[in-house]
Amino acid sequence: MRKTVHSPKPPVRAGARSRPGDDWSLYGRSGERKYLTPQERRRFMAAAGRRPAEVRTLCLTLAHTGCRLSEALALTGAEIDRDGGNIAFRCLKKRGRLVVRLVPVPPAFLRTLAQVHRQALRSPSERLWSWHRTRAWQLVKEVMREARLDPPAASPKGLRHAFGVHAVLSGVPLPLVQKWLGHEDIATTAIYTNVMGREERRIARRMW
Repeated sequence: MRKTVHSPKPPVRAGARSRPGDDWSLYGRSGERKYLTPQERRRFMAAAGRRPAEVRTLCLTLAHTGCRLSEALALTGAEIDRDGGNIAFRCLKKRGRLVVRLVPVPPAFLRTLAQVHRQALRSPSERLWSWHRTRAWQLVKEVMREARLDPPAASPKGLRHAFGVHAVLSGVPLPLVQKWLGHEDIATTAIYTNVMGREERRIARRMW
């Protein structure tokens, strides 16, 4: 039977919309990269696999969905749609408009979530992780340190950017990436085509 997606808790309130080219940029003012490369993303996921189960699932949720850390911490069992193969993220946009976005995740990862968070998945109101944001970020940062990742890419936003870059490199159409990341403006999503070096060559190879 398909699991109904609902939640009694208040949804996550999205932050102020950023303009492409200021905060929404893949590079800092000095040209430093603010996203994890596909190789760094794989190192992060491998390091997460060596951590305790709940730390591992939090890190992999960030990597597999591109969600914000606050959105991951707000998840309850009701948002895990095992039959549909999705995770549902709820957030409030401007004027209090509620938006629910479904992000597909690998079946093997859904099975891992079901095993690690059995109790939470039985309750529509119990959160998957009980940590507050500061503690959760400390745990994620420890995994990043083990994976030998450096700032500014080594951050929750760096993981979110890594998801966008990975999706573009994998040939996912921009409107779908926009939907999964919850961007209001596709111009924001288009920053993920602004990659350089090895990632840029991977995009170019599609034409050769």
